[in-house]
Amino acid sequence: MDIQTLTYIFVGITFAIYIGIAIWAKAGTTDDFYVAGHNVHPLANGMATAADWMSAASFISMAGLISFMGRDGSMYLMGWTGGYVLLALLLAPYLRKFGQFTVPDFVGDRYYSNTARTVAIICALFISFTYVAGQMRGVGIVFSRFLEVDISMGVMIGMSIVFFYAVLGGMKGITYTQVAQYCVLIFAFMVPAIFISILMTNNPVPQLGFGSTLADGSGTYLLDKLNGLSTELGFGEYTDGRKSTFDMFCITAALMVGTAGLPHVIVRFFTVPKVRDARLSAGYALVLIAILYTAAPAVASFARLNLINTVSEAEYKTTPEWFKNWEDIDLIAWRDKNNDGKIQYVAGNAFEGKPQFKEGRGASGERLLSNADGPTENELYIDQDIMVLANPEIAGLPNWVVALVVAGGLAAALSTAAGLLLVISTSIAHDLFKKMLLPEISDKQELMFARIAVAVAVLIAGYFGINPPGFVAQVVAFAFGLAASTFFPVILMGIFYKRMNKEGAISGMIAGLLFTLAYIVYFKFINPADNNADNWWLGVSPEGAGTLGMTLNFIVAYGISKFTAEPPQEVQDMVERIRVPRG
Repeated sequence: MDIQTLTYIFVGITFAIYIGIAIWAKAGTTDDFYVAGHNVHPLANGMATAADWMSAASFISMAGLISFMGRDGSMYLMGWTGGYVLLALLLAPYLRKFGQFTVPDFVGDRYYSNTARTVAIICALFISFTYVAGQMRGVGIVFSRFLEVDISMGVMIGMSIVFFYAVLGGMKGITYTQVAQYCVLIFAFMVPAIFISILMTNNPVPQLGFGSTLADGSGTYLLDKLNGLSTELGFGEYTDGRKSTFDMFCITAALMVGTAGLPHVIVRFFTVPKVRDARLSAGYALVLIAILYTAAPAVASFARLNLINTVSEAEYKTTPEWFKNWEDIDLIAWRDKNNDGKIQYVAGNAFEGKPQFKEGRGASGERLLSNADGPTENELYIDQDIMVLANPEIAGLPNWVVALVVAGGLAAALSTAAGLLLVISTSIAHDLFKKMLLPEISDKQELMFARIAVAVAVLIAGYFGINPPGFVAQVVAFAFGLAASTFFPVILMGIFYKRMNKEGAISGMIAGLLFTLAYIVYFKFINPADNNADNWWLGVSPEGAGTLGMTLNFIVAYGISKFTAEPPQEVQDMVERIRVPRG
């Protein structure tokens, strides 16, 4: 059976399961819609948390970035996994004991101010919309390649599915849908990883195959082979880093503390009955997340080695079908600059910016490109987001494995998109309308507002998915930077520093948000530096701006709180209570 037919079958079955779960778990109350009635089992919540947290960036884009960046890509692994540990141990149990199930709710009550709540709502919307753009981009890429629709149509299909089960089921439907999505995505990620590890190293465990010798009998270690090929093509050794240590630290720290400040992950700890269950579900989630994250470097290395072996110096006319399929949707591009009919894949950009296609093909069969003459001898453009999706095809795995990966990629993107959309709807319906603008509305009216907010958020998210500001993982990294510079300081000091008051929290959040947003916009869109650290402030890339913003937030918040009035005594007593275990 061909790939497209199998893809329709796999995706159709998984979508039917998601929709069926949403109908079964329809939310009837605001408690069901926001926090699944507080009665989710810790194991189920751990699976849902893992699916919520492992987004399209984790499934589709992270291994792709590592495969191109080499050792520098480890910052994504360290930042995201370290951040989850930070969240599970340092914040989640205290937030669960506090009792408010949204970050704006915590900020509003802890800092006894509707102004603080409003700033937190704005920050939550900024973070969530930035993050969800990456998920929709991932959905569009998957649909455009394997269901033969353009990226815009793919995003619209994904929007429709998320709209159905997010609006109908709320957190209750999303939670049990995410349990199913975790099973799909982890199976889809690990099956091809195991297959390819056996083929390349004779080791069925990808995490061990990553450090093993190749199966060709040469006795060469996989990473040594990859280093040699990378150096030969001018890329530098795969295991060497090219970023500065300080920039690596800033990006890793931004991802780490950004994870701890993500509102859609934090809310998951309110779906369980007790504080002890919050700790348990965090432990389960960490183990379940580690399965994918420990395998990702291996998948990245396998994909990189297979890609180089397949396309470098290959005759274009004899390239496999997968190459031309990705080329047809503009995610791979080649131009025969020296007219030898072969693909020259070396260091450097193949084109000035992203290739823009014209009609027709050149003499060697390559796509005609409007900006064909790049500054280097490199003739090949590869979108980093395709590496995991194309990996089974490059390795020559069976068609059903390719279709399985498609279903997994969609599960990863849709699970996180649903969680983010719920945060957006909760911020608007609960934190803005119920707590501030219309406190007299009934449960039924609040539920209606929440569903309308999800519908509007889906449309906005779809727009950003069609017009994203970068690769999936880059877009997600910006969201983490915004979370790091806004929520993490006020949550941490709100729990562990009784003296922190509303003036400090509000000023810190605004300073962190404005600085980080301005830094990202300036260096990514107004004056893009193209990885030239000389143009960045202190040599910190836009992906690491969250660390600078977080530091500014801490300084501003602490300084202003020292020169303004202490919080009311009842607030200080409340802070004491949430830090003391019951019993």
